[in-house]
Amino acid sequence: MKASKIILLIIPVLLLAWLGLTFWVEYSGEAKVLLVGSSEANHKALIVYNPDPIYNLDEQVCKSFAEGLSRYDYQVVIATVKAAEKDPGKYDCFVFCANTYNWAPDRSIRKFIAQHPMLKGSRIVAITLGSGTTGRSQRILEESISAKGATLLGSEEFWLLRPNDENRMEEANVTIAVVKARLFGSEIGRKLTADSNHVTQNR
Repeated sequence: MKASKIILLIIPVLLLAWLGLTFWVEYSGEAKVLLVGSSEANHKALIVYNPDPIYNLDEQVCKSFAEGLSRYDYQVVIATVKAAEKDPGKYDCFVFCANTYNWAPDRSIRKFIAQHPMLKGSRIVAITLGSGTTGRSQRILEESISAKGATLLGSEEFWLLRPNDENRMEEANVTIAVVKARLFGSEIGRKLTADSNHVTQNR
């Protein structure tokens, strides 16, 4: 009887602690903006993320992706959710980088996508981060983007613990994530350039 009573007492405490931790990590942090690329670039992209208070993989991945994209005549604005909410600017491409909490993408990112009409018909890239189990989170993020009537240009996952490249196990996992994010940014840049050239040729 004593053991069962202790368990009944422990369970609510653990649930409250879990809810508290979830609220803390999903809280929209400070307003922060970083610019990557030339101010004279002909195109602009906005990357939105909600900073994880424990790890900064999100910020590293966003910056690396921006470096890859900026090679294709893009100036990239990297903004936290709080900063992006105040940004009325026009962009040729949007990138949403979402951390995974409880097998789902950050609620602040989902809320931003759901509430901003400027995303309708736009071109969007999805980046899903997590320890290693991000399949469901990636799917939910992609569905959130599709629900806006936007074009999903690409979607990638990067992990803290699960190997980002099983052929490079001797290297730091975060380092590999950053390198792959830069390559992903370049891939999207090439795709955007090809699309732009196609539109120009058909005018």
